[in-house]
Amino acid sequence: MSKRLILLAALVLGILLGIRATTPPAPVGADAPPQVFSAGRAMADVRTIAARPHLAASPENAAVRAHIAGRMAAMGMAVHETPFTAPPESAKRLAWWSGKPDPAPTLTNVIGVLPGKDRSLPAVLLMAHHDTVGGSPGAADDTAGIASLLETVRAVRAGGQPARDLIVLITDGEELGLDGARHFFTADPLRAHIGAVINVEARGGGGRTTLFETSADNGAAIARAAGAIARPGGSSLAVFIYKVLPNDTDLTETRGGPWTGYNFAFIGRPQLYHSPKATPDALDQGALQDMGAQVLDLTRALLVAEPLPGRAPDVVFFDALGFALVVYPPWVGWAMLAVGAVCLGLAARRGGGWRDGLAGAARMLALIGLAGVMLWAVNALSIGPDKVNYYDRLAAIPRLEVMALCGGMAAFLLALGAWKAKPAGLVGAALPLFLLGLVLQALAPTAGYIVVLPVMLAALAMAAGESAGGRLITLALGVPVIGYMISMGHFVMQGVGPSLPMAAALPLALAVLAVLPLWEGLSARTARMVAAVLLVAALGTALTVRLDPLADTVPAYSADK
Repeated sequence: MSKRLILLAALVLGILLGIRATTPPAPVGADAPPQVFSAGRAMADVRTIAARPHLAASPENAAVRAHIAGRMAAMGMAVHETPFTAPPESAKRLAWWSGKPDPAPTLTNVIGVLPGKDRSLPAVLLMAHHDTVGGSPGAADDTAGIASLLETVRAVRAGGQPARDLIVLITDGEELGLDGARHFFTADPLRAHIGAVINVEARGGGGRTTLFETSADNGAAIARAAGAIARPGGSSLAVFIYKVLPNDTDLTETRGGPWTGYNFAFIGRPQLYHSPKATPDALDQGALQDMGAQVLDLTRALLVAEPLPGRAPDVVFFDALGFALVVYPPWVGWAMLAVGAVCLGLAARRGGGWRDGLAGAARMLALIGLAGVMLWAVNALSIGPDKVNYYDRLAAIPRLEVMALCGGMAAFLLALGAWKAKPAGLVGAALPLFLLGLVLQALAPTAGYIVVLPVMLAALAMAAGESAGGRLITLALGVPVIGYMISMGHFVMQGVGPSLPMAAALPLALAVLAVLPLWEGLSARTARMVAAVLLVAALGTALTVRLDPLADTVPAYSADK
């Protein structure tokens, strides 16, 4: 089989895997078996709770609390509410949204306890928040979380009495400043009974649910999740990145405490974040199914765990395109780099000299640099002269992804489109990314896998050589790398794309490296012409974002959570 056909097969299969990895499962209907999570059943709660906006301390919010408490009680939970006074800054924010100043509004947490067989065991806590920002019905943020937890309790109860207590905490004042979670974890006596916490959130209205934050020393916690969740999402890279981001959720209030914590969220359909259009009908029911199924799987595993997972050294983890959670200790990254170094050495002996190696390194650096500069430039073009609206930028993410794809492919064609590499040149192309892997492994060992693992797989493919068998090895190793980098690029653009689209240059370079041994090059003229067309498409997409404000949101007191 020719190189071009194998390359085409690698691209098609990789794209299909990437699409699968970023697509939520189909929602399960209300007629599903009792012990199965059903988005169809959960939607009944979504439609009631998100019928209208329900700011903290509002009559609408009181009705939502009554519905939640009634649902909990109907499932045999012991229910109580804990009122507390909002702090001054939260009162100011609430008044800004509601237009009704109150120096000391009363907020209320709703707590339900499903008794376990052994009530002396540490309990599992499920947490979401019931308040919304002003003007948004909040079907995703955080009604989807509430509905997921209520349906989880129903499914757990359908399987019989759990081994330990299952507690559901629906906090108030999260949008004001995490007030309900702070009150619970600093003042509520029930906090001493908690052993593990699962929090659920949303920033958007769809997409895959991912495990994006954990408590510190997460080795045992991730081991339990890996053995439990049927179709997982998440990575230690996300956990690492979230630590340096300014955002917070209710799980923030558990930091430094004795609790084992997991934080799940989906961030697709970003135009619905804090929007008046965040209605039940706009919610992606597949995202709700994904969130609920993962939470139910983990909840069941924690309820029977003896003991609950405690502190253990942090691990590297990531979902293998949604099929399973891969987990290993950070030192394995050094072994991968060693294997990669040996394979690159073997590949370098197959042909070419040091000049070819330098040319390959220069071209890979050019690809990364050109992609970064182009994505920065077209992103700058997409931003108008007025003050940047955070919600407009979120709403623009789908178009920004198209912009990044076109700009990235243009950079590839300019840097590598006409190149026909010798083996030493391929090794040279891998060298900058290999060195980056060394740096990341040393400084951020739980996040470095994003470079270390693809580089090792690319090195194995280069060592396999040009034979028919070697090409098939490149296909087998390249397909999962392409699929993962497509999904990673998608999540990168959703997470930081509006402000840092140049971050997508790294997944692009790693995907290119994975199949570079199959690339036979184009004529220089063809490469430049196609790159020019792609660059025009990127610029045109950027202009549509600049000239077309996209968000339909209410004013937010603060840009981020």
